[in-house]
Amino acid sequence: MRDMTIVFDLDGTLIDTAPDLVDATNHVLAALKLSAVPETDLRNWISFGARRMITEALFHHGQTLTDPQVDDLLAQFLDYYEANIANRSRPYPGIVDAIDQLLDQGATLAVCTNKREALSLSLLNELDLTSRFAAIAGRDTFPVFKPDPEHLLGTIRLANGDPARAIMVGDSATDIATAKAARIPVIAVSFGYTDVPAAQLGANALIDCHTTLLQAIAQLRQDSAVASKPAI
Repeated sequence: MRDMTIVFDLDGTLIDTAPDLVDATNHVLAALKLSAVPETDLRNWISFGARRMITEALFHHGQTLTDPQVDDLLAQFLDYYEANIANRSRPYPGIVDAIDQLLDQGATLAVCTNKREALSLSLLNELDLTSRFAAIAGRDTFPVFKPDPEHLLGTIRLANGDPARAIMVGDSATDIATAKAARIPVIAVSFGYTDVPAAQLGANALIDCHTTLLQAIAQLRQDSAVASKPAI
């Protein structure tokens, strides 16, 4: 693994952030005197961002608001979320052991997320994970963000990695599209936030838990090595 850069999405891949994101959404609903929306009804919209979560929560109540009104709710959401970013968010089972094993084997790790960089750093700091990553690139780190491939390629460069020896791990159609556009092999996790079943996203590999992550990475490396051998 010494020559590899492994790039992770954040929400739904490394960290189960749904509880705190849903709490923030329901906080702004309460300001409108609307009842809370169950987490199960909002999880699939997390990968589309906070604004989409808010609009879907309003739709749940049969309401639509103007863009300026949604902007105001988004500002309230972000203020609340920043102050409560790790109340209930936790790393997925097995991920801390997996990334520590990758580090022990010499891999370089990075995060490429459409969450704002400051929020991403705050979350990882609260969970004592920041030091494990050579680069943490958020939605506003570069002029572009996922699914633009330059977000992923820029993250790899920020980690002093080589795109030819990189793998991405993500949970959504956006992650898979980004990796494919960057020509980076990608592993999908089946337990994240997606409105399309992970098995249908077209990733190079699919895992159901992080205990099989290293095995999936090793298999992709082997497949890549075989594909690169010249024909006899």
